[in-house]
Amino acid sequence: MENATLKLRGMSCASCARGVEDAIRSVSGVNQCSVNFGAEQATVEYDPRKTDLQAIQDAVDAAGYSAYPLQELAEEDDGEKTARLRESRHLLQKVAVGAVIGVVLVIGSLPMMTGLDLPLIPTWLHNPWVQLLLTTPVLFWCGADFYKNAWKAFKRHTATMDTLVSLGTGAAYIYSLAVTVFPGFLIAQGLMPDVYYEAAVVIIVLLLLGRWLENRARGQTSAAIRQLIGLQARTARLIRNGLEVDVPIAEVQIGDVVLVRPGEKIPVDGELIEGTSTVDEAMVTGESVPVKKQVGDEVIGATINKTGSFQFRATRVGKDTVLAQIVQLVQQAQGSKPPIQRLADRVTAWFVPVVIAIALFTFIIWFNFMGNPTLALIATVGVLIIACPCALGLATPTSVMVGTGKGAENSILIKGAESLELAHKIQTIVLDKTGTITQGKPTVTDFVTVNGTANGNEIKLLQLAASVERNSEHPLAEAVVRYAQSQEVGLAEVKDFEAVAGSGVQGIIQERLVQIGTQRWMAELSINTQELEKDKQRLEYLGKTAIWLAVDGEIKGLMGISDAIKPTSAQAVRALQKLGLEVVMLTGDNRPTAESIAREVGIKRVLAEVRPDQKAAVIKSLQEEKQGSRGAGEQRKISASKSKIVAMVGDGINDAPALAQADVGIAIGTGTDVAIAASDITLISGDLQGIVTAIQLSRATIRNIRQNLFFAFIYNVLGIPIAAGILFPIFGWLLNPIVAGAAMAFSSVSVVTNALRLRNFQAKTVL
Repeated sequence: MENATLKLRGMSCASCARGVEDAIRSVSGVNQCSVNFGAEQATVEYDPRKTDLQAIQDAVDAAGYSAYPLQELAEEDDGEKTARLRESRHLLQKVAVGAVIGVVLVIGSLPMMTGLDLPLIPTWLHNPWVQLLLTTPVLFWCGADFYKNAWKAFKRHTATMDTLVSLGTGAAYIYSLAVTVFPGFLIAQGLMPDVYYEAAVVIIVLLLLGRWLENRARGQTSAAIRQLIGLQARTARLIRNGLEVDVPIAEVQIGDVVLVRPGEKIPVDGELIEGTSTVDEAMVTGESVPVKKQVGDEVIGATINKTGSFQFRATRVGKDTVLAQIVQLVQQAQGSKPPIQRLADRVTAWFVPVVIAIALFTFIIWFNFMGNPTLALIATVGVLIIACPCALGLATPTSVMVGTGKGAENSILIKGAESLELAHKIQTIVLDKTGTITQGKPTVTDFVTVNGTANGNEIKLLQLAASVERNSEHPLAEAVVRYAQSQEVGLAEVKDFEAVAGSGVQGIIQERLVQIGTQRWMAELSINTQELEKDKQRLEYLGKTAIWLAVDGEIKGLMGISDAIKPTSAQAVRALQKLGLEVVMLTGDNRPTAESIAREVGIKRVLAEVRPDQKAAVIKSLQEEKQGSRGAGEQRKISASKSKIVAMVGDGINDAPALAQADVGIAIGTGTDVAIAASDITLISGDLQGIVTAIQLSRATIRNIRQNLFFAFIYNVLGIPIAAGILFPIFGWLLNPIVAGAAMAFSSVSVVTNALRLRNFQAKTVL
């Protein structure tokens, strides 16, 4: 399966989005499709053996819309911005022309609307033929798109917002045309010879004005994407044949040697091969302190070189760079739908046909029971115009776009809208210890041997231990190797190396079997550890991890390894608990060490000595636990029959299954690619405070979505009956179609404006 994101054109409401979604899903080979009206994007998963992007684009074209693949936005963004500006200018021109004519028509209709003789108004403005002449270009030039889209929808046997607008303004225009051409006949039939040209024109103008304002506001929702793209360098200085050559960034290839001077942006990702410097990575990772870089270190494209010049070899270019992947993740998240959107989708599917039925029913009631065809027309047009599904379609996607963009600004990558929604429901959050709560760079602080240091015993054993550990990627193994290097101990060749998951490693050196690992593993191997038991207890009391060294089946030494706790871990744990979450530590480390770390950061529940292959099962068991309340803080009561919503936070390969099993997987961005791929949310900076921010952002976004949905639903629930004339028997008042048009236009604008309030989101400090 392959995934693609398509940019869409021609949609005017949520019903259009549903039509595009149905058209794409009808293509053989398409597995999943999600169309986001607010983002004007379609996210498609398809089988390349059965179909391709061109076939999907053809299906969208056949449905009356257009689509094109969303390429690397570093190149496409300018074109996208130009197209949006061109569309805005075109809309504004139509609004200006329509507004001028509308004002003239309203002035000319004042005598009819007020019933007064107004001598200051030229009599020729009262003439229906003059009003017809002025109205026709507004309807069929300014409002042409409404009628074109309505006709396309009719040919597809569907109905959209454009259908409602076309029926409403078209009815007013045709009735007025009949009055203009056959006034005597209509009078003979008992009909009032009034024209409503001004209503049709003003409605069109107001809707176009609303669309222009909406277009501008929606452009602001993608500000986060534009900011990310703006971080990228435009050119790169390559070293080719001993010469410095400046080339566009698109021409950089993997393996190219790039020169970066102080103050310049690093163009692509790579590995430093010459020189040293400090690099400001704040714009990507959120870390404010510049990071020292030396030969062998990785550098990230779009970060800023601060002090020295250096050369690096490009390892990732184009869409594979860290920045490009971040942009892609944000795009995918902005184009996805949260579960809360499903209700709006179900309503939208039936909305327009139901509104048309209500409008027909309204006309029949007024015409048959009130005997007033003019009022019947006004009420019917009012219903058609005020019933706009746009606000309903924009309520969720605009909030999601702003929310995920705001997450990216805070170095939080949210892969999808479902993750964004689910994060606010988290009840239990499970933290891995090494690399998550701690720095992930453990250091050997103690090395105790059975025979002491006599005859170089300690050095010999350290050589054996480090030689075997060199073949392991575990952080504790790296600590042992670094310790041996600091002691200038040479390493020996290892045969038959084997890593035992969650237990330790072993190998053969000079015909001697060397085994390093946990006390539990030593017990499984029937190796007696009693001789160094007191040293082990002392190390664990100090919060250090004890690993055992055995040679040929006998204990020879014990190492104490300490991993410093991240400065913000304790504060983040307190903040999570204040938010009402149960915080759990999950680690493969021994219990005394794990509990020591947990006490230091304030975690009460510890799940220790859990092997990597058991972590996913532990997460599942936590999910199956019943939850009576959310603990401290908010103390929100939850039915005892419901299971927990569990989040897992980790950074290593061994955390990937648990991250995938959790309801919300949160990866530390400084961890492995596998862990990040398995997660739903990635904290680029590695700071646990990002979890607090992500949950607060999720709650703020869902609150914003609910506000938008409430406004959209209540608007239609109240607006349609009022337009139909439910208040007329009581107050003798009927909604003017012009007012209905204004309400329809600004309902969408109000929803988008409310969503844009999320741009002011700031994480609250929880003490």
